[in-house]
Amino acid sequence: MYYSTMLSSRICIPHATILQPRKNWNSSKSNNEWKPGHFTEVPRNVNMESLRTRYLFPEILMHETEHTRKYPDAKLIRLGIGDTTEPIPEMITTAMAEHALALSTVQGYKGYGAEQGNMALRVAIAEKLYKDMGIKGEEIFVSDGAQCDISRLQMLLGSNVTVAVQDPSFPAYIDSTVIVGRAGKFEQETGKYRKIAYMKCGPESNFFPDLSTTPRTDIIFFCSPNNPTGHAASWQQLKQLVEFAKANGSIIIYDSAYSAYITDSSPRSIFEIPGAQEVAIEISSFSKFAGFTGVRLGWTVVPEELCYSNGYPVIKDFDRIVCTCFNGASNISQAGGLACLTPDGYQALSSVVDYYKDNAKIIIDAFQSLGLKVYGGKNAPYAWVHFPGMSSWDVFAEILEKTHIVTVPGCGFGPGGDEYIRVSSFGHKQTILEASRRLKKYL
Repeated sequence: MYYSTMLSSRICIPHATILQPRKNWNSSKSNNEWKPGHFTEVPRNVNMESLRTRYLFPEILMHETEHTRKYPDAKLIRLGIGDTTEPIPEMITTAMAEHALALSTVQGYKGYGAEQGNMALRVAIAEKLYKDMGIKGEEIFVSDGAQCDISRLQMLLGSNVTVAVQDPSFPAYIDSTVIVGRAGKFEQETGKYRKIAYMKCGPESNFFPDLSTTPRTDIIFFCSPNNPTGHAASWQQLKQLVEFAKANGSIIIYDSAYSAYITDSSPRSIFEIPGAQEVAIEISSFSKFAGFTGVRLGWTVVPEELCYSNGYPVIKDFDRIVCTCFNGASNISQAGGLACLTPDGYQALSSVVDYYKDNAKIIIDAFQSLGLKVYGGKNAPYAWVHFPGMSSWDVFAEILEKTHIVTVPGCGFGPGGDEYIRVSSFGHKQTILEASRRLKKYL
């Protein structure tokens, strides 16, 4: 097998090392470090000092840039960062273009919109994506993307709550927890932050945490289909999660950004589970199902039934956060969002989603032909590939060096991701076929 020729295993610390506090930065500019001419008396935020050196995806870009310098003639294939590649259907871009052109007219010009979003779009999201779940348009807050909403929710909840995350999971959950001061110290030997509860979600447990051994926390971050593993939690699994949260008085922050990729009977929303409105907030996005990665549009659902320990509705505080920290999503983007949710728009987007899922099958077949175990791909646009005993950064480097293909090392998603890489199916068909050919030839 390919992995038998790889470098020996080593402990994998996500993103390299931890920045250590320094009294000053006097390194020369030749070392690419800043040399200030004046120091203020303002101390650095101690929470920022606890972050790992770089956020995962900019670090991937740095490796990609170095590789391009080394091999300027290589045709790099980027299957790392999950950025969509196929054009947005014309009926949707036409709606945005018409809205933009109308701004040049007296009749069509509009300025500030509601911070919570265009009510027509909020209602359309509720009726199209949360039908028969009891979610109302007033409970939906339109935003500039799910990742931005993660940070707004962190601000909402403050620094004194405790947090649990899936392991592996999207790194923004952890990094934003560090920034608001809830994570504690980073432990090099474990690759974990001391005050975060890591819920192991590997194949041995069907990618779902053992809730019998999971400690009680105030907040539970949960993503389904999961990024990076691609696993979509079953109805029974989510029922267990909701019951667990209710028994512990916890709030679930549920990320459903990849729900459009679900092909089986797995729930597309936490609110399909009875009682979830009392314990859950859901964040989602137009990025991955509508190709809005550059357009920027998402939403968060905060049910009216969700309350703090003193009985105060969470939705009222989130409304205040949104009105204080956000001026509302672009009206042009929201016009595109409305077009996405029309019958014709949604059907056109479903075809694009199917295109990426076909790509995922090609990638999975390529790795399986090498004798490797591959997860995901069925309900998500990612393949999660296992290289037993190997450091995921070593696997990442070896694949990049031999095939000129960029992937993502699994330990960037948490210590539970070591020995894995995540491979994106976002790409043009010919690019995916070429990647498959290279993998089979050079590995």
